[in-house]
Amino acid sequence: MMNYKELFLDYLQFEKRYSQHTILSYTTDLDQFEGYTSEHLEEEGFDKVDVKIIRSWVVHLMESGMSARTVNRKITTLKSFYKFMMREQYIKINPMDKVISPRLSKTLPAFVEEEKMDELLDSHSFGEDFHGARNKLIIELLYLTGMRLSELIQLEDHHIDLYEHTLKVRGKRNKERIIPLEPASFDIIRDYLSLRKQEFPEPSTPHFFLTDKGKPLYPKFVYKVVNKYLRFVTTMDQRSPHVLRHTFATHMLNRGADLNAIKEILGHANLSATQVYTHNTFEKLVAIYKQAHPRA
Repeated sequence: MMNYKELFLDYLQFEKRYSQHTILSYTTDLDQFEGYTSEHLEEEGFDKVDVKIIRSWVVHLMESGMSARTVNRKITTLKSFYKFMMREQYIKINPMDKVISPRLSKTLPAFVEEEKMDELLDSHSFGEDFHGARNKLIIELLYLTGMRLSELIQLEDHHIDLYEHTLKVRGKRNKERIIPLEPASFDIIRDYLSLRKQEFPEPSTPHFFLTDKGKPLYPKFVYKVVNKYLRFVTTMDQRSPHVLRHTFATHMLNRGADLNAIKEILGHANLSATQVYTHNTFEKLVAIYKQAHPRA
């Protein structure tokens, strides 16, 4: 019996060059769907699935309390999978053609106010040792560049050009992009590198950021650092590294940056992904208008 799932995952890894994190998400979604179909179909197999069983699965997910956003992600997985099945001619009818995704409620990206970020980076004490310098630089780079958590973790020393004042970032699907930084930021980077050399004269990894034990950073470590320090300046519920990415984009737009330029820095494939931040800017304009206009 042909293992369609393994063929699809190999396609994602070797042809599409998706990250291991993305492949794991696809694997989880397909495993969950496979488990559901094995209980509800007389004849097992991805090639035996029809639109009715998929709709039944979607209803099951929604009734279990899963958010519409998560359900949509799982539907996207199935769409990609059955598109692959059609392309390889493993099936003749695509069961996803008539599946409609649940509507999402519009939520604006959460961000930290500009004066709060200034307060954190200019007035708060992180400490003068390696640990403090590293923690501050983690937050500084996430905010100054808008890079993703995974991109920060993957940074290596040779990705940082101290003379051209740029960072080379490897984003989704291994696409590289160059992000400019102001020269003053590299003074902080040099200080960190000096303290890192004192702490770990011969590091065992080429990664730029190291943990307290000299190992490469991992997601939970970065999340804890960001969450810890954002607590000092904001009471908002979301205090993740991704909030700093939202904060970067929102502040850039508020100060008149070109939307296409922000798209390139963030590494978005489509402008529509960047346009979500214009809603935050519009909300600010509305607030200013109501506060300032005599007839508002």
